[in-house]
Amino acid sequence: MRHFDFQETRLGRRLLVGAALAAPLIAATRTANSQALAPAIAPRPSGSLFVLNSLDANVQVLDPASSGDQRRVPVLREPHHLVLTPARDLILVGDSGANEMFLLDPRTGEVRRREPISNPYNLGFTPDGRRLVVTSLRRNQVDIYGWDGAEMRFEGRLQAGRKPSHVTFSPDSRYAFVTLQGDDAAIAIDLDTRTEAWRADVGREPAGILWHRGRILVGVMGGDFVTVIDPVTRQADRRITVGRGAHAVFEAPQNGLVYVTSRVDSRITALDPETLEVKRVHEIGGGPDCLTFDADGLIWATLRWSGRIATLDPRSGAVRTTRVGRSPHGILFTPTALA
Repeated sequence: MRHFDFQETRLGRRLLVGAALAAPLIAATRTANSQALAPAIAPRPSGSLFVLNSLDANVQVLDPASSGDQRRVPVLREPHHLVLTPARDLILVGDSGANEMFLLDPRTGEVRRREPISNPYNLGFTPDGRRLVVTSLRRNQVDIYGWDGAEMRFEGRLQAGRKPSHVTFSPDSRYAFVTLQGDDAAIAIDLDTRTEAWRADVGREPAGILWHRGRILVGVMGGDFVTVIDPVTRQADRRITVGRGAHAVFEAPQNGLVYVTSRVDSRITALDPETLEVKRVHEIGGGPDCLTFDADGLIWATLRWSGRIATLDPRSGAVRTTRVGRSPHGILFTPTALA
């Protein structure tokens, strides 16, 4: 039997129970003082949507306009996260259970090649595109690779602590910031020396992490909040309540709004990009997890516990859902015309 990603949180079994009791997948959007049913959703742009179905061991490629399957790419065991290369010519998919990296065509999903790699759970490129950082949740390690635009070159490994999870970077590409689910902390890694520079306590079972306008934002799964770290003082100095099971943190490319998924309370919360105050809450059943944004500003979310994805229009609050595979996790929209 394949391993389900319950090791992300000790709340795992309660999450499934909560999902079973969650409201039907009809979304409403509310502000602090109001709640209303969502109107019709806007048209969907052309491109491809990549969804990692962790328990089905495949990459599902959909047409965003019709939600129809374009293809399903089998992997070996358990994919969780994916990333587009800096040149936008490949998608890297980490098959953590099989110790492999799949490199896919970003338009068609065709497998270009496969590379052996140790337990690739989460992964990301530095802003300058010169390095790839891979976290290993099960092996308590962070691997650093050089990237020349086509090939990975292993540079070194850091035994980071217990359950290194998500990763983000400083704008100068010098530091990677990684959450440690088992240590209730986030660490800064000096990528030149491959050593831990500092760490900050953030709360129980941190997951998603994002560098945003000079601050580091961390979703705290074992709580209901986002922890804000000041990278100058290296201290957590603020908590923002968003909902139980606070998980992944993303910045919208169009307007800089910060979106946080909360899997237990099944919601997506929008934060003001400057003040980080809650601007809007989108209630979506099924345990929203990872997000991606298309060229028209629509948000696409994996609903981890219901085997669906959601399409959210953040302007109107309208939501549609589409059936995909079991335990969908990573998701990525690629436009038809890639730069």
